[in-house]
Amino acid sequence: MDGLMQFTTESGSSVVVEGVEDESGARLVSRGGGPAQAARTFEGSLDGVRAAAESALRVFRDGALKPDAVELEFGVKLTAEAGAVIARGAAEGHLVVKLSWAPGTTPGTDGEVADRR
Repeated sequence: MDGLMQFTTESGSSVVVEGVEDESGARLVSRGGGPAQAARTFEGSLDGVRAAAESALRVFRDGALKPDAVELEFGVKLTAEAGAVIARGAAEGHLVVKLSWAPGTTPGTDGEVADRR
């Protein structure tokens, strides 16, 4: 089992998560048997994942498809040094994208949504 890791939020609260091994196989350790202290705040650790989500949303919202809704699902692992990283799933990375349109509409050829009535 991997060790526990403690993040501090920007408001000063603590978040304890189960830590993961890094690529070298190193495990988290701490003095006194408590959770290892993460190097960044919880919010700071999630900055890279937020940037990835913003970039992915730009890709799927721009262009001809113009979906009414975009849903992104990232598998995220938290590490003491790197913060949050997108987890490897069955393939090389874990990202699920769902695009949806309101009933009765379809993307038009000029990128606008056309009514199917």
